Amino acid sequence: MTVAAAQVPAAPAGARTTLVMSCAAVFLVMVNYTVPAVTLPVTAADLRAGVTGPAWILNGLVLGLSALLLVAGVIADEYGRRRTYLVGMLLFALASVGAAIASRTATFVTARVLQGAASAALLAAGLGAVGHAYPAGPPRLKATSSYGAMVGLGVLAGPFVAAGITTVAGWRATYGALAVVAAVLALLGAGLLPESRAERPRRLDVAGVVTLSLGLTALVTGLTEGRLGWTRPLVPASFELAAVLLVAFTLIERHRTEPLLELVLFRTPLFAIATGGALVSGITVMAVMTFLPNVVQLAHGISPIGAALLFGLWSGVSFLVSLQARRVPLAGRSQLGLGLTLAVVGYLPLLGVGDHWSPVRVVIGLLVAGVGSGLINAALAYLAVASVPPGQSGMGAGANNTARYVGSALGVAAISSVVGAYGLSRGIDVALVTCIAVVPVVVLAGLRLRIASEDRSRGSLPRMW
Repeated sequence: MTVAAAQVPAAPAGARTTLVMSCAAVFLVMVNYTVPAVTLPVTAADLRAGVTGPAWILNGLVLGLSALLLVAGVIADEYGRRRTYLVGMLLFALASVGAAIASRTATFVTARVLQGAASAALLAAGLGAVGHAYPAGPPRLKATSSYGAMVGLGVLAGPFVAAGITTVAGWRATYGALAVVAAVLALLGAGLLPESRAERPRRLDVAGVVTLSLGLTALVTGLTEGRLGWTRPLVPASFELAAVLLVAFTLIERHRTEPLLELVLFRTPLFAIATGGALVSGITVMAVMTFLPNVVQLAHGISPIGAALLFGLWSGVSFLVSLQARRVPLAGRSQLGLGLTLAVVGYLPLLGVGDHWSPVRVVIGLLVAGVGSGLINAALAYLAVASVPPGQSGMGAGANNTARYVGSALGVAAISSVVGAYGLSRGIDVALVTCIAVVPVVVLAGLRLRIASEDRSRGSLPRMW
């Protein structure tokens, strides 16, 4: 055995089981995340959703996710990642049953919010468990690449699963199927998944939990309602409440000896790059790719199944690239920057997609953007656990995913506003051009932050990949 090999600690027993169960969880979450992209029209009609209902049907899951991801990560670290995973999976199953039998929009949206809360537990506990099970170095790199690939695979499979089940048995059966899968995974997890937690227990920061959860809830509420008119009284009131609560959260965390979120981590370039990159990817990638299928359907009359097949190119390439991302000879933060850059380069052939239908240009754009998304998913999965101390991998996963999903909500709201102001064709072009212009600036800022940090402390930052 070589010296280099001897310095790489072996993964503990049960690591492979942990990875499989965590990958299954993120796949389930992403399938569920994409279901409304296909079923929204029939679901909204069946529930008589009215004017505001469709927006909440789309964003209910995001509300639960963004409000509780960081909280779930800290709870997983302190009270057990296996326990958090099992509670999340059982809650997901129950919430899915609630969505399947809902007769009113409010009931359905409540079920989706609970699905989001359960998804937060699954994402934070799963990625935290993977970070604990696989030590730093090649083992963790391979594991997090597989985990990141499940994001792309779930986005790829979700529309087809939803469309297939809805066509055969109706939209309610889709949520019934999700409930069955979650129940099976809960049973398997109870018997197979090993427990892990932080070595040094901390008291739960109740004040931090309340102010952060309510602050993010108010923010997502404002963004969701704002899509229907930014001057409606509820919208500015929600933003004002969000600002007050999030400022209060920051002040509380600064004076806590055991805070919910270690704000000092933002002084660490790697954590700042990982969290900032997650926010930017949510705005410029998740939001755009959530909106574009609607554009091609509305502008060119493509069916939902046709749109799912078309954008399956993007998510399929993303899945394959994530699996092989560990072979890219770049540090994780550099790979994140490359992924963001390629994602927006892929938008160049998509300019004008609302007016002119060019299958060749669209396919080329989606393929290039898919490569970028695959690199992003793998890099963020790794950086989420590599940018925090070993005992706080759940917190790292929660912070990273919170930034990503809040970014997605921000991006979708912004695109909706631009499209409302400029029309579908011109509006989506304005959104794409903005992403193309902003991302290089963000990537250069991250590069400058890294270089400045290395200049201040030469040799103290390890190469992550």
